[in-house]
Amino acid sequence: MSVVITGATGRLGRLVVEDLLAGGLPADQITATGRDTAKLADLAAQGVRTARADFGDPASLKAAFEGADTVLLVSGSEVGRRVDQHRNAVEAARDAGVGHLVYTSVLNAAESSLILAPEHKATEEIILASGLTHTLLRNGWYTENYEQQLQQARETGAVLTSAGAGRVASASRPDYAAAAAAVLRDPAAHADRVYELSGDTAWTFDELAAAMGRALGREVVVHDVTPEGHQAALIGAGLDEGTARFVVGLDTGTREGGLASATGELSRLIGRPTTPMAETLASLA
Repeated sequence: MSVVITGATGRLGRLVVEDLLAGGLPADQITATGRDTAKLADLAAQGVRTARADFGDPASLKAAFEGADTVLLVSGSEVGRRVDQHRNAVEAARDAGVGHLVYTSVLNAAESSLILAPEHKATEEIILASGLTHTLLRNGWYTENYEQQLQQARETGAVLTSAGAGRVASASRPDYAAAAAAVLRDPAAHADRVYELSGDTAWTFDELAAAMGRALGREVVVHDVTPEGHQAALIGAGLDEGTARFVVGLDTGTREGGLASATGELSRLIGRPTTPMAETLASLA
């Protein structure tokens, strides 16, 4: 079996490679890819194959995927450009004769109002149209996404949000990496499946603030503001307007329930409970 992981220079892709190695998959059956292979030198030293793969360079993708049984397409980080980039990867996988494509999508991608969802939905449609055997891992929110807010809470004693009473069923990044690794170890068992992956518990922002307070050893309160007030505060703190609008859009989707679904599928796939939000925050603190 040969497995290719895109984005192995990023945090999720790196964790998937490490999980596969820890689970006993021979290093020479794993190809870790990224735009800068120098960042993969430590994996190469362990016997992992490395290759350059740039979503903007179809030829590099096809070369990296050649001979692969399974490819994990970790979604790109360039919001607004991902549909074309992912199309390049899907077409390269098809042209290289890849047997199975695994894609990290977003929770409830087909129906979600989350600002992130349209690019994932479009990518899923491209994958379905390709005819490739596939698995769609619709990942929910990573608790690690709140690391910056944790550091702000350390300084200010507050969590700024416009998510209102919205809940988040987050899990840790290693949880989601373990799910991807489980599929890559036995792709045939997950052929043409769609998994809605999220944490076991959907928490409120009051619960998030309380967990931050325990992790930091100080009181942390929630400042719940309007979307307009949130955007103004973010711009006032130095964010550009586009980024501020994006952050507020994420909170709007959270307020509307886009991250609240606790399906239990992630814990079933990895064979253990997901990591509690408070545990991850304590580690980050």
